[in-house]
Amino acid sequence: MQIEETPLPGVLLITPPRFGDARGWFSESYNAAKLASLGVKTVFVQDNHSFSAALGTLRGLHYQSPPHAQDKLVRCSRGAIFDVAVDFRRGSETFGQWYGVDLTADCGRQLLVPKGFLHGFVTRQPDTEVQYKCSDIYAPECDGGIRWDDPEIGIDWGLTGPPVLSAKDATAPFLAAVTSPFTGESV
Repeated sequence: MQIEETPLPGVLLITPPRFGDARGWFSESYNAAKLASLGVKTVFVQDNHSFSAALGTLRGLHYQSPPHAQDKLVRCSRGAIFDVAVDFRRGSETFGQWYGVDLTADCGRQLLVPKGFLHGFVTRQPDTEVQYKCSDIYAPECDGGIRWDDPEIGIDWGLTGPPVLSAKDATAPFLAAVTSPFTGESV
């Protein structure tokens, strides 16, 4: 298993090895003991699976506040996405900065998005599936979001037209209108 640091502290790019032969390939997409030996000791308690039919479907930017804040381990199991993490920790040197990476079913890479970071993705292909592990259960009372197109954050989603959005994501507040429940020490 290969782990790469990103410009945002705690946001990691994880690539599990694949073993192939004439039949195809096999990969252990998650192994708690192997990750712990590499310093990732997160305990995951919930798995989520999303399907997006349309190219350009954008989900995010989401977070879940304490006491149910979530670390997420995100992978694309069908199709392709551009996956984004944004530092949402007040007082952090990288507050409001983002990191994005292409995740595809073919490459098998995963993005670890820690508590205190916003998360979102846009589909690069139709009929895309995303699976992610969470370190806490979904708690609607802790659910929050920031506008995907907030100019203060300035994410380049690589869109060629308007994205397909949920009503919730289309009307999410801008970063300046929200006091983050996270501090720079949250990671």
